[in-house]
Amino acid sequence: MKKTKILWTDDEIDLLRAHIIFLEEKGFDVVTANNGTDAIELVKNDFFDIIFLDENMPGLSGLQTLNEIKTIDPNLPVVMITKSEEEDIMEEAIGSKMADYLIKPVNPNQILHSIKKNVDQRRLVTQRTNSAYQSEFSKIGMQISDKLSFPEWVEVYKKLVFWELELANSEDSAMDEVLKMQKSEANNSFAKYIRNNYQNWFSNDKADRPLLSTDIFRKKIIPLVDAGNKVLVLVVDNLRYDQYRVLSTVLNNYYHVEEEDLYCSILPTATMYARNAMFAGLMPSEIERLYPEYWDDDDNEGHKNRFEHELLQKQLSRLGKNFKLFFEKITSVKAGKKMSDYLGSILQSDLSVMVFNFVDMISHARTEMDMIKELASDEAAYRSLTLSWFNHSSLLDLLKLLAENKVKVVLTTDHGTIRVDDALKVIGDRETNTNLRYKIGRNLNYKSKAIFDVRNPASIYLPSRNVSSTYIFATNTDFFAYPNNYNHFAQYYRNTFQHGGISLEEMIIPVVTLTPKG
Repeated sequence: MKKTKILWTDDEIDLLRAHIIFLEEKGFDVVTANNGTDAIELVKNDFFDIIFLDENMPGLSGLQTLNEIKTIDPNLPVVMITKSEEEDIMEEAIGSKMADYLIKPVNPNQILHSIKKNVDQRRLVTQRTNSAYQSEFSKIGMQISDKLSFPEWVEVYKKLVFWELELANSEDSAMDEVLKMQKSEANNSFAKYIRNNYQNWFSNDKADRPLLSTDIFRKKIIPLVDAGNKVLVLVVDNLRYDQYRVLSTVLNNYYHVEEEDLYCSILPTATMYARNAMFAGLMPSEIERLYPEYWDDDDNEGHKNRFEHELLQKQLSRLGKNFKLFFEKITSVKAGKKMSDYLGSILQSDLSVMVFNFVDMISHARTEMDMIKELASDEAAYRSLTLSWFNHSSLLDLLKLLAENKVKVVLTTDHGTIRVDDALKVIGDRETNTNLRYKIGRNLNYKSKAIFDVRNPASIYLPSRNVSSTYIFATNTDFFAYPNNYNHFAQYYRNTFQHGGISLEEMIIPVVTLTPKG
């Protein structure tokens, strides 16, 4: 095993001989320098795992040396050692991105602790994370095998996402396949839960129904406006819970989480159904019956969401709310660049709603463009790409301005996505829709027992194109492909992110109330 290589720079290096011997006896390779100029030359010509640097040296000071070293290797951990405890020196050192800060006199154990903290940290974190997940594995497995309620499924999913994020920071991928297997097991059990319970949520008034798409405005948003708050509802299409978790690391700089909830998207988990249901406060068949002018039976998803603003106004009217409403849909990067211009409209309104489709655009681009597929090769990379977009987006600029102006934000979505893997053959007529995770048509022919089929769409408040229409939903990581050119499409869509079906990722999604800090 390669030795950890240390560079220790101090103008009184000879007085530190006992410390150096201690480290060498512990198996470290220690190189010394007695001034900043020599230290910089050593860094230019050799590799070091960590540097201990005296702050008060003749010639180049420790801080000057630190800045030079960071221009050579920004990721090299540098530990500053000084006699001074003055706050301005400490702040300047911290601002220079030093890894640690020790006050003289230091003892050997302090040095050893700093090495472990800055060099061995990832290895130690990996070991502890893997060990912790191993101990949790059987507990989660036992939960999955039980007959769970929806709140219990939410807790299982939260645990799986927690471990997915923890293991993503690990250097050892040994547990990745174990977690993937457990998520698959969970999704199979969750699909059984949906088969056994989903229709009962609509046929039985006493059913233990979770919060659904239709409830979001009535139960989560309107009470905030009624209480006198200015509220912005930010609907980010296709935003999964794990993606929200990584975005929350940025949001926490500006907002307190007042309430974090997970609700259940209706089926199909597709924009035209779930988002229309959210804005209307009605199930799709109710929208078609009450507002036929706002329900387009076209298979094109973009056409079916042309009337979200109107549907929201209808819901507010039915509930007797006369809020001053601002509504905007951001469907392109160009439109997104103007988002800060909307601040005035938001501040003048009681309730503002902005729909943002960028995550959905990433998902579709990943299917169609090899470069995006490479950038978002798996869930961890997909989350990273989402976070990178958010950190550099005008949306974040707008959220900062809203925080300064004390506007509450409700961040939510209409459905999530899942990375699909297994193609299932489905035969349907020419009127069958093209979605890969659900189909609606007559005489649909399929063999898989994993499919959830609904032969009476009215039982789950879905519209029928004709009297013999059937809805079928893919579960876990399955997706539908037609027999014609089956191998091509099975290969083309494998490992892409899709939505419309039944999975924890698609159906259990965030609705979060954020209160500005300060």
